[in-house]
Amino acid sequence: MTDPRAEFLAGERLDDVALFLAESYVSDDRLEEFGERVDGGVVIVVDGERGRNAFRAATGTDAMAFAQSAMALEGLVDSDLAGGQCPEAPTDEDEHAVQFVFAFAEERNEDAGGIYAEGDVVHAYARCRCGTSYSDRWTVLDSA
Repeated sequence: MTDPRAEFLAGERLDDVALFLAESYVSDDRLEEFGERVDGGVVIVVDGERGRNAFRAATGTDAMAFAQSAMALEGLVDSDLAGGQCPEAPTDEDEHAVQFVFAFAEERNEDAGGIYAEGDVVHAYARCRCGTSYSDRWTVLDSA
């Protein structure tokens, strides 16, 4: 038995993407067949192409276009990918709950410098219930 989310967060699934879909955003019990039930939703880890297609099907948004737009604002995405802190919210209020997260990991790249030279990097992009999209990133070592 494997734990896809733990493997993803450990940098062992660099070709995969992770999706968190809040139950308040997508109410489809079938999602549990593909992912892990967590407090408030489901985390799904699948190969990149299937993940991007699943993201589009669940959110109506192209995953890479969403990531591109979310990069404009930094926020905090939980290291377990199942939530975050909207940069527009003074506290973790209900109207600022995460609706969904899209994440991928990038292999360590010493030539790029900075955080990328330290280890594999998780890139996470979130959409808040208020409509704000934001991004976060961290090294796999930081989330261990």
